[in-house]
Amino acid sequence: MGLGTEEDLTAETEKWLKKALLEVETVSPRGDEGERFLSNIRAYLSDSRHFSEKGDLIRAFEAVIWAWAWIEIGLEVGMLISEEDRRA
Repeated sequence: MGLGTEEDLTAETEKWLKKALLEVETVSPRGDEGERFLSNIRAYLSDSRHFSEKGDLIRAFEAVIWAWAWIEIGLEVGMLISEEDRRA
């Protein structure tokens, strides 16, 4: 049997926040635009933690999903470089 909605949302937020925090440590910015991407990602991750602490679970989840989106988009458009790509 599943958890309640609040517990599910908290668990999902924590899962994605942990993954995003690990992922953001493995990327490097490319130029000033990349720095701005990384700054926005870190702001969304900070927002997610803040909203979680305040019990605002929907905004906490939304912020971590935005962080993930910025990571993926940054890598796709070349504003961020993955650790693997730096070694290649």
